[in-house]
Amino acid sequence: MHSHDLMSMGDVSRRSGFAASALRYYEAEGLISATRTPGGRRQFERTVLRRLAFIRAAANIGLTLPEIRAELDQLPAGRVPTKSDWQRISRHWRARLDAQIGALERLRDGLDSCIGCGCFSLQRCRISNPGDYLADSENAPGAALLPEPLRRPQEPRAR
Repeated sequence: MHSHDLMSMGDVSRRSGFAASALRYYEAEGLISATRTPGGRRQFERTVLRRLAFIRAAANIGLTLPEIRAELDQLPAGRVPTKSDWQRISRHWRARLDAQIGALERLRDGLDSCIGCGCFSLQRCRISNPGDYLADSENAPGAALLPEPLRRPQEPRAR
């Protein structure tokens, strides 16, 4: 490897759009790797930009960090991922995106009467919540009736 193949933390941060703290976190999580200069500064191979773009795309469609790690673990070690590598590991995202699109369309189409919150304040709501029975549902707090593909993992509730 030549020195021009390596990028500083600042360069990678600028090129990828990720904060330096995110890069350090992803490195600690094993999603990306860096070498160190004799002075201890991180240096990244230029190919890290592809991995970071993949992480951004995967996060944007809702993959969790463990899911992103599992996807990245499918990439070949020791060589730059090819277009076919990326296509192979992202192929099943289509079903996930289709489910999200369908859920967003249902949300859009019912938005003027209900957003899936499970409230009981609207006089005319297709998803009525009499007696606030949704307060104790596994999807509470929040929009308890929001379609599953649009849900983000929740932090455990304090009891």
